[in-house]
Amino acid sequence: MSLLKETAIESIKRLPEGCTIEDIMYRIDLVAQVFEGLKDAEEGRLVTTEELLERVDQWAS
Repeated sequence: MSLLKETAIESIKRLPEGCTIEDIMYRIDLVAQVFEGLKDAEEGRLVTTEELLERVDQWAS
């Protein structure tokens, strides 16, 4: 089983019994985004804090 699948399953198992399908979908999406971010970082696709703040300033104006 892939690490992504195992992590998603374990994350879902930690949700409370009364969770909704939306809670489950949110958790799956969150795990997928974290894995995508880790892959981007491994491949050197990073943004410095300074670059991020500049982008936020541009969006806000």
